Amino acid sequence: MVAPHTAVEVSAAAGTGFHGERKPWSPARCVRFVGRATRTLDFARAATVGDLVWARFAPSDDGGAMLAYESNFAQIELPAAEFDAYLEEEGLREPLEARRRAATATPGRERYRRCAKTWLAGRDAKRALQPFGLPLEIVPLRVPGDDPALRVRVLWNGRPLAGALVKAWRTPLDPSGATRPVFARDSVAVAWQGRSDAAGRVTIPVLEAGEWLVSAVHMEASHATWASPGSSAQADWESTWASLTFARPVRSTPALSAPGASSPAARGTAARP
Repeated sequence: MVAPHTAVEVSAAAGTGFHGERKPWSPARCVRFVGRATRTLDFARAATVGDLVWARFAPSDDGGAMLAYESNFAQIELPAAEFDAYLEEEGLREPLEARRRAATATPGRERYRRCAKTWLAGRDAKRALQPFGLPLEIVPLRVPGDDPALRVRVLWNGRPLAGALVKAWRTPLDPSGATRPVFARDSVAVAWQGRSDAAGRVTIPVLEAGEWLVSAVHMEASHATWASPGSSAQADWESTWASLTFARPVRSTPALSAPGASSPAARGTAARP
């Protein structure tokens, strides 16, 4: 829990699980960067181009704050086999089946964007539970970190998204209770994964203390122009990556394996620059 009037610095990283590269602030990539505390804070207005610290603020009470960042689209192209492997690993069944039906080994040209949220623990549940209206959003139904099971709803354009593959990672807290810098961390395996139900809900076991990262990806066919020099081709696919990070400070009993859960390597799940 962040104490009132304690300075907080907010940074961002892109990578795999909890291992990643810190990203400098770029207004060209930002659609919105806000925080919900005693009032809504527009961090984008105060951010400095190229700064590795995206925001600096001091909460005025102990109610906590939910931060949300939405990017615009960037593009990436992967060789056919690598793209298909990525679709399979992320559980993107419909795009993978569409490529298999087409029976062509074409590279995967993809536009992608991010919808990231972070909960700074506090006593005001409303700040944690209210959606921001992000294109793809992981909305907690209980305050993250308070209970040994986190129930969330995955929303796509404000509506429940059924069948979304939701993954969770956990990294231990520093013995002192402080968080470790991103560049000092190791990649960790997925701690749990499961799919959302017809109402977009999924329950994630988070019994162990640590930092937690929950993510989901949604992909659809795209008809946007592929913006490369001298090309008027179309992007094949358009993906949106959502995440929710929080800390669970109270150590509990060891986590039990959930039915149907698995722990594959975390390669690729946050591997977008």
